[in-house]
Amino acid sequence: MDGAQPIPNTVADGYSRTDQRVPIATSTTPVAPPLDFDYNDGVADPDFDDGSYGATGSKDDASSSSAPHPSQTGVDRHLAHPDRPHLEQTHEGEHRFDHGDVASLKITRSTKLFAFCAALNSCNLGYDIGVNTGAGPLVQSSLNLSDMQIEIFMGSLNLFAMLGALTSNWISDRLGRRWAFRVAAIGFIFGTVVQSGAGGYASLMLGRAFVGLGVGFGLAVDPVYISEISQAAHRGQLVTWSEIATNVGIVLGFISGLIFSGVSEDVAWRLMFSMGAILPCFVIYFSTFVMAESPRWLVSKGRDAEAAEVLKMLYPDGYDVGVIVHEIKEGIEKESIAEHAVGWDVILFPSPAFKRMLLVGVGTAIAQQAVGIDAIQYFLVYILDESGIKSRSAQMWILIMLGVIKLVVIVLAGHLFDRKGRRPLFFISLIGMSVSLMLVSFSFMGNASSEGFAVFGLALYLAFFSIGMGPGAWLVPSEVFSTMIRAKAMSVATFMNRVTATIMSSTFLSVANAMSWSGFFILMSIVCLLILGWMFVYLPETK
Repeated sequence: MDGAQPIPNTVADGYSRTDQRVPIATSTTPVAPPLDFDYNDGVADPDFDDGSYGATGSKDDASSSSAPHPSQTGVDRHLAHPDRPHLEQTHEGEHRFDHGDVASLKITRSTKLFAFCAALNSCNLGYDIGVNTGAGPLVQSSLNLSDMQIEIFMGSLNLFAMLGALTSNWISDRLGRRWAFRVAAIGFIFGTVVQSGAGGYASLMLGRAFVGLGVGFGLAVDPVYISEISQAAHRGQLVTWSEIATNVGIVLGFISGLIFSGVSEDVAWRLMFSMGAILPCFVIYFSTFVMAESPRWLVSKGRDAEAAEVLKMLYPDGYDVGVIVHEIKEGIEKESIAEHAVGWDVILFPSPAFKRMLLVGVGTAIAQQAVGIDAIQYFLVYILDESGIKSRSAQMWILIMLGVIKLVVIVLAGHLFDRKGRRPLFFISLIGMSVSLMLVSFSFMGNASSEGFAVFGLALYLAFFSIGMGPGAWLVPSEVFSTMIRAKAMSVATFMNRVTATIMSSTFLSVANAMSWSGFFILMSIVCLLILGWMFVYLPETK
């Protein structure tokens, strides 16, 4: 493989071990198909034709096939179907036989510990969603805010998170993943303190800005770090820990509302906000004294020995981590050459292969928010109030129940993603959400609202979101992006995810009041079906 010379004008796309392919047509597929890719892979390597790696036939069958002349190009023979190979994720920096199906590789204690610490950072976003769900009406009443002002306050978190996501690439790549965690936590602490002591709308928004920056940093670095310390066989389960932690934070935010439900409105929301400074302190401690730096980042800085020590903690005893270090280094070298050659051009003017990665990865991140999850969660109290549930204590108990349901389902989804695949769970999730939102809309039809129907529909909506769209929207981008573009592409995906969340959250009350609550939920039900159609066509199975 090392001796093969790359064909000019091909792209290091990260989808095979040669990383030198472009979509082509073949005799059986005159036009490159929209879902699957055929690749011009340069000179075929006999190592991949002997059936020892990824072949579906016997070794004798593979060896009997004629090898192409060195001057010719060929289709990837190491993929299952040479004429229509499936689009699959890359696993740079891993042993070649660790590609997701090696049952003997167990998750080490260190891997679990580091993933837990990284996922804890996502609790900050979850807590903000949970605490604002309960505190939003109290803030509006205490500071005499209009509906538009409270919408801007809720949605602006995502606006500021966009800036944090875009700058996270600089911090993460230059100072390391651990420093990115610290910066995120510091921003969250400062913003929480300012929000808690806000005497007016201006100071409230100032604190919101710093909280949003911290959230953006965390959203961008969490899945990348967990992906880089995880074995491919368990990546799906571990990356979803970030989404699980977000939901733990949401439940904690709901609980804070119940704890202070007997306190006066003017004081309750300040105490609820101030409790949000606790979790970031743990993140700073863990990122400084417990978590190991990403082995990939260490190799990129020439610290191979340190990377090998980290990998020994991440893989079982006796595993050849030297091979992993070597492969990481090869991947980084390819990435460095491409970065110096094209820079951001690979994102702004992508080749067909990269365009497909960006379409799937960024599109999935946008779809997660287009179904209205953040907007609905932020305004759950308003929805419950409109349905007829007026008691503050009863609202908090219902929020906790909804949060626990969502959390239980997301834990289950972490195991199902690796067993059942990504596509089936996405489809089940979107169909279920569409039906659930239609049920919620029914509760607002007629002269009297139905409290029970609204709560039941919301519970189903949150459950179906958590089984697919919740964890999958970050799992798919982390798998489908090539290492060459992963850091930049994840920043773009996070940015677009937050743009969509900002639009949805900042217009929720206005649109619901203009269309009627039942009309709004019918609209969201239709949006879920449209996203289902898009994913059916474009989403590959990356399991």
